[in-house]
Amino acid sequence: MKPRWLSPVLILCLILAACGKGQTAAATSLPTEPVSIPDSSSPFVSVRSGKFILAGKPYYFVGTNFWQGMNLGVEDPSGNRDLLVQQLDQLKQMGVTNLRIMASSEGPNTEPYRMVPALMIAPGMYDKSVLDGLDFLLAEMGKRDLKAVMVLNNFWQWSGGMAQYVSWQTKTSIPYPGDWETFVEYAAKFYTCAECQTWYRDHIVMLINHTNPYTGMMYRDDPTIFSWELANEPRRYPDAWIDDTAAYIKSLDPNHMVTTGSEGTPPGERIDFTETHNGPNIDYATIHIWPQNWGWYDPKNPSTYKSAEVQAIMYFQNHVKDAATMGKPLVLEEFGLARDWEPVHDIYDPDSRTIYRDMFYTAMYQQVYDSASTGGAAGGDNFWAWAGTSRPGTLWVGDPPHETPGWYSVYNMDTSTIKILSTHANKMMELSK
Repeated sequence: MKPRWLSPVLILCLILAACGKGQTAAATSLPTEPVSIPDSSSPFVSVRSGKFILAGKPYYFVGTNFWQGMNLGVEDPSGNRDLLVQQLDQLKQMGVTNLRIMASSEGPNTEPYRMVPALMIAPGMYDKSVLDGLDFLLAEMGKRDLKAVMVLNNFWQWSGGMAQYVSWQTKTSIPYPGDWETFVEYAAKFYTCAECQTWYRDHIVMLINHTNPYTGMMYRDDPTIFSWELANEPRRYPDAWIDDTAAYIKSLDPNHMVTTGSEGTPPGERIDFTETHNGPNIDYATIHIWPQNWGWYDPKNPSTYKSAEVQAIMYFQNHVKDAATMGKPLVLEEFGLARDWEPVHDIYDPDSRTIYRDMFYTAMYQQVYDSASTGGAAGGDNFWAWAGTSRPGTLWVGDPPHETPGWYSVYNMDTSTIKILSTHANKMMELSK
């Protein structure tokens, strides 16, 4: 989630060059199929002809961001397994079938505004209780036929992420914001830091080859895993990093899909959406939509909502067209809107209304369904973010540790929002039959 402070193979390259690939890449890119396509009896979700497939049938999903699931699964006072199981049951009942979760977090635990305890406390050193929390989460998800998007890194600091890798290697302090550009430049050093890349790939190897004691399966063999995601909202990356890392994951795990975690083309960033996703080892495209964070919507001035919704719809439609040109599914894997009332004492009141949020969810869900039901590229969505019965002041609401609690959280008592979500889930489920 965006912080709240202010080589593809040679043959493919030659083909793209011959087609005049450049600023008009979206119009000339050639569709690519995944490296391996499981057969109709496979328990793994795959992509065929630009659509998600499971057991030979179309697969569409409605999901949420549940980044905190790994830490909720820790069996000590920092976690709460009873609450985790309760949350999973609630999500299943609502029709949610896909959870985007953090499968990475980096220490030390003394840093501010972090997921703590961290999974990786130093390069190659793991907190076994947190890894066990991830194991427990995946096992419980599997019992409920829920799929997991496994996020392997984070451009932002709230889980440690790329900046923490750079800090470990350079032995320097992370320049927490204040200064936006200083932080972004610091985190982006990760891509050209050879030792950081080694540590990151070692983490990937550890997870893929790790055996879950609750299921007896290696992660690479677990159909509960929907996909591996390179990072949450990577920015300032060389395109080769996307392609090379995805190819590396595929070389270790031919069963699961790989995606980027990209926001698409967020305002103020020069990101080529097609170049990011068109590599042969990227199975599907991702986008995020944040009207308030991108300056389109101001909750203090609700009259800004209408134009913000128009911009969000345009953003979605432009990206879904580009994904279709690439022959790949698109997932709207982050979107959200603030509760109607501004926070008091740095907390959003859980009793505050969600009128504008409900309007936004309705609009975004309609866009996803319209695309999916007419043969377009949309394959699923994940709202940000599920808090369930958690409340500010307790463990793990849906807003990461650096954010105002309750800002984008969806609570179990948000009945109007849940009704919109469940209606959408039923419609998407019909498309999978």
